[in-house]
Amino acid sequence: MPELPEVEVLARHLRPVLRGKTIRKIQVRRAKILRPTSEQKLRRTLLGAKFTGLARRGKYLLFELDSKNPREKIMLLGHLGMTGKMFVARKSEPLPKHAAAVFDLGAENFVFEDTRYFGRLTLDLSAVDKLGPEPLGENFSAENFWHELKRSRQPVKVKLLDQSLVAGVGNIYASEALFRAKISPKLAANKLTLAQAGKLRVAVREILAEAIDCGSTVPLNFGAGKTDGLFYFGRAADAPDYYEERLCVYDRAGKPCVICGTAVGRIVQAARSTFFCPRCQKT
Repeated sequence: MPELPEVEVLARHLRPVLRGKTIRKIQVRRAKILRPTSEQKLRRTLLGAKFTGLARRGKYLLFELDSKNPREKIMLLGHLGMTGKMFVARKSEPLPKHAAAVFDLGAENFVFEDTRYFGRLTLDLSAVDKLGPEPLGENFSAENFWHELKRSRQPVKVKLLDQSLVAGVGNIYASEALFRAKISPKLAANKLTLAQAGKLRVAVREILAEAIDCGSTVPLNFGAGKTDGLFYFGRAADAPDYYEERLCVYDRAGKPCVICGTAVGRIVQAARSTFFCPRCQKT
């Protein structure tokens, strides 16, 4: 599932491409992705609206639009789910089989493709209200982070996936941040010292910032029948030369730790794989 860095890179790509474009027609192929917004409300709200901006909050995209009424601003929330893609393509390009929604922008289409239909494109913004602070923002302080961790007995890796604790951190970057901070993923969140919480905060910020920098150098290749060319801090088996291997523990079970040479371990926590070095990250 795309995490904060991948969503941030996509937002930076789409922002200038969409700005100033007007929605002329709307084609909804999978109404499921709109919920709880109805197809009728989506059409009534968005037809004739113009894209003016695009922000990111956690793993969500927030599309800003001007409506036909100059006094009314519209916010459209997007989430990629597990397999979603959002891209702008020429009308001459065929639509992908799993196009869930298509906005006619004139000479181009804005396409939301989602193979498994776990993504969202909706006027309902309630999911954003539940999010914790942005990990790269000023409100993500070491003391507040530590106080929130002290309230949970869950393993710290599991707690890091709680979007109300900190927005946008997912399975990949949680494992990588804990490795960089030299903290065991098994350690109960309420057992972390203030110093450890501070180290973990720094590691989270560094890992995410580096992933965004890495992803920002990768040319996107969205479109029908195309691979996305982006996504993820590591290196896919068929990745082109501009990728650089950066993952230290994630998906490296049994391989030597990049620091001490110990075999990287894998455990399952909350139905998700966790990767760590048993030596560098002692409980």
